[in-house]
Amino acid sequence: MTSPSPAHTAPRPGAEPSGTAGTGAHPSGAHPSGTLPAGRAAADHLEELFGDAGDPANPVGRDAVLAADDRGEMLAAGEDLLTGFGLNAHFVPRGLGGRFEQLDDLVRVMRAVYRRDPCLGLGYGAGSFMAAVNVWTAGSDEQRHRLARRLLSGGRAACAYHELDHGNDFTRAGLTALPGPDGRLRLNGRKEVVANLRRAETVVLFARTDPAHGSRSHSQLLFDTAALPATAVRHLDRFPTAGMRGVPLGGIEFTDCPVPDDSVVGRPGHGVETALRSFQLTRVALPGMTIGLLDTALRTAVRGARGRTLYGGRAADLPLSRSILAETFADLLLADTFTTVAARAAHTAPARAAVYASAVKSFVPTVLIRAVQRLSELLGSQFYLRAAEQPLFQKLLRDVQPSAFGHASRVSCQSALLPQLPLTARRGWRDDTADPLPAETFRPGAPLPPLRFSGLTVSAGGRDPLARSLVLATASAADGDPLSAAGRAWCAELAALTADATGLPPALIGPDAPPYAFGLTARWTGVLAASACLNTWWNRPGEATGSSADPAVTLAVLHRLGAHLDHHREPLPPRLAEPLGAELDRRFDAGLTFDLDRRPTGA
Repeated sequence: MTSPSPAHTAPRPGAEPSGTAGTGAHPSGAHPSGTLPAGRAAADHLEELFGDAGDPANPVGRDAVLAADDRGEMLAAGEDLLTGFGLNAHFVPRGLGGRFEQLDDLVRVMRAVYRRDPCLGLGYGAGSFMAAVNVWTAGSDEQRHRLARRLLSGGRAACAYHELDHGNDFTRAGLTALPGPDGRLRLNGRKEVVANLRRAETVVLFARTDPAHGSRSHSQLLFDTAALPATAVRHLDRFPTAGMRGVPLGGIEFTDCPVPDDSVVGRPGHGVETALRSFQLTRVALPGMTIGLLDTALRTAVRGARGRTLYGGRAADLPLSRSILAETFADLLLADTFTTVAARAAHTAPARAAVYASAVKSFVPTVLIRAVQRLSELLGSQFYLRAAEQPLFQKLLRDVQPSAFGHASRVSCQSALLPQLPLTARRGWRDDTADPLPAETFRPGAPLPPLRFSGLTVSAGGRDPLARSLVLATASAADGDPLSAAGRAWCAELAALTADATGLPPALIGPDAPPYAFGLTARWTGVLAASACLNTWWNRPGEATGSSADPAVTLAVLHRLGAHLDHHREPLPPRLAEPLGAELDRRFDAGLTFDLDRRPTGA
């Protein structure tokens, strides 16, 4: 599908991508920070560089993406394009020479990458971002500047937390970094399934630095791979995977490997705390980026359903097809609204971000996976064919699966929420003097205060301004407001959750808690998502038009939220499905994204 964006000629393989000439690009491909567009302008510029995905001659189009996936390789032309664009600068704070200012803007740029190829998103960008936030959060000035120089020069960073033997329980990491006879830390052990590990010039590694048990037994280490003796390092073969075939997922084994003296990030023994603080950004950002995958899956399904004839008409016009498409569109908007509010809350309420990040990561990936799976129903008996739209859709269905467990699983995020639930029920939800989130949190595109990495805390302290925003906004809704009834229903759910969670004993808030206790965290997540959706509606600009001003869209999103939480199993009623379906058709025909931004795309 051709985007209505300005005309663009796709770059030749190995050539400088179109749009970088005259911008002062460094020979490495990185731009000086002053020459890069920011925010929506950066995402729009990247979409223009990607060009028309349907053009067979485009080296970063659909045909090229599928060919790279069949080979199990990263799309080389895509990596060249992103280097020329200066993507790494969006991972580096402005104070260190980069372009990173707002978390939602970073998500917006990366979503454009995931729309074109999720392997590019994870394999080129997300891995470096996951490594870098640990250093921005707790690193020394020298470490921050060193990593910033690495990324701005076009280099890569890998982030090695997990080990296959321990899954998402990284606190049981077996890799050690203990002092040797000369006093230097020496690595022993292995890490597996780490993106870009073999080709990254810099690594952030999570290791045990104290043989004793406890929360102060691990540290994070930052080092350049060139500084390690080759005889002490062995790279492991890539583990085969069903999805993300092109991402170089490597493993590494260390044997008595010394690391530089200045490798420890932050204070020794504080690795778990640093990880939990940095997760508050990555657990929001990665699901937000992956929404780009669903955007392309939905576009692919619409294109396939329009081009297929069933029962004498287009498959897209069948009532069941229309229902699936409308509900998937609502799922996308639900995921986008929740992640956008959580990303902006990291700026406006950083001390409470721990709750919102875990809530997003426990909920949104499941929504995305279910949505892509539902879209596969539209392909019907043709799903297994390697023709027309099926090959791309099959790739997207495979690529979305790791989002549920990669970086952090649903259960691990619920385990992070559970200990905070009783205190929040007693303190945060019953305090009539508690403040809500500032209004700009719910206004995508509005200016935000700077992101303070130092303001990120391990615990939210029993405060929940997002839920408080739901209560206050519902109470102040005008008579006849079309969303007030929904607000009252979710306030009633919050009241019921308060009664059920207040008395949770300490024995029921650990990792061995019963399913009932984990179910309470799912209910909490539902209240937070509902508050994000309702307050985004109530804080919309006065000049909002189209779907932004149609209450049926928000009501449809809330209906889908209830379905995901097993409140009901009813499909969208026609009064909600029809306006949503009409909006979907308008955006598809105009070549616009299906998320809140509604921007031009060539995908």
